[in-house]
Amino acid sequence: MILGINPYLVLDGNGQDAVRFYENALDAKVESIQTFGEMPESPEFSIPVDAKDRVLHAHLKVGNTDLMISDTFPGQPYQIGSQVTVAIRINDVEKSKEVFKKLQEGGQVVMPLQETFWSPSYGQVTDKFGVEWQISTLVADNS
Repeated sequence: MILGINPYLVLDGNGQDAVRFYENALDAKVESIQTFGEMPESPEFSIPVDAKDRVLHAHLKVGNTDLMISDTFPGQPYQIGSQVTVAIRINDVEKSKEVFKKLQEGGQVVMPLQETFWSPSYGQVTDKFGVEWQISTLVADNS
């Protein structure tokens, strides 16, 4: 079942500033913020020093709406105009696969659906209209 969708702002290294800015400008409540440096360590992938303080994921509550913010990883392409994506939260892996498959028709896969440390099935796809979607399957204790 689809749980909801929300805007997701993707910035290029100034995510911490954006969190503070929107917290103040929108009277937002910061629900959580995690940096790349706080990711679980992996022997296959080390986090460069210049990435450690970048925002991996921030969750702000603006009224009844969720606003998500993250930074790009250093070296990833970043283009002004593409910093807003739409995050869709789904509570079932099979439904995530179905939605992802439908959204990729005529579009392009940015990141294939895969297990991550925060989701059993997460991926990114740009649909045929140029809208980038982040598909995230949530386990019962995530919000």
